[in-house]
Amino acid sequence: MGLSARQYIRFGQALAASGIETLIHEWRGLGSSSLRASRTVDWGYRELLEMDLDPVIDRARELAADRPLIIGGHSLGSQLALLVAARRPEDCQGLLIVAGGAPYWRCFSGWMRLTLHAIFFGMPTLAGLIGHYPGRRLGFAGREARGVISDWTASGRSGLYRPAGMDFDFEAALGQLDRPLLSVRMADDWFVPQASLDWLGDKLGSVVKRQADIDRTGMDGPADHYRWMKAPASTAEAVANWARLQIQPA
Repeated sequence: MGLSARQYIRFGQALAASGIETLIHEWRGLGSSSLRASRTVDWGYRELLEMDLDPVIDRARELAADRPLIIGGHSLGSQLALLVAARRPEDCQGLLIVAGGAPYWRCFSGWMRLTLHAIFFGMPTLAGLIGHYPGRRLGFAGREARGVISDWTASGRSGLYRPAGMDFDFEAALGQLDRPLLSVRMADDWFVPQASLDWLGDKLGSVVKRQADIDRTGMDGPADHYRWMKAPASTAEAVANWARLQIQPA
């Protein structure tokens, strides 16, 4: 949310250097996307999953040929990655969460729990009044569509994924998803406490789950929700080691 594809180029290059060919998907409404959220231009998780990510996975599957395909994401992207995989498990051999977790309010404590209660009420209200959520001006996320904010805050309030307009039981499908999962957690990421990561990962069925914890080694500052993107070497190494061990041992 709020980050364009170009901000992940360093990470993609680091993965490629370790032998993992990487395709980066642009976030609708930002960067090179031809759309911008407004009162007359709106979308939610349904559009992101069906109209944007389905064709991307089709193309990735085509390019991958008989090589294993890992679907992953950062932050909100990690949630969408699991939702994509839940709808089409035959198209992936591994799942990746990087600095991501569920926004469910019960996974947080103290001031963050109180803040989320305000956010889950205030963000959709503001987006409805203005026609979009003005994240750049408010310092959180980007210019986001009302539908995205509605779906995100709904999952934060309930802890469940029930995107508007989609006749698909994501919770049941996630429980049946049996692909290996790597969760990469940043040591200083207060956006995603361990409980938030666990809530998201625990939605999956009987899968082999591994967690890699990234500290500030090699980073110019704390290993937080965003800084790893500027120094992604240790994150890429953790992903490559897992992929060699779990996805394609040969």
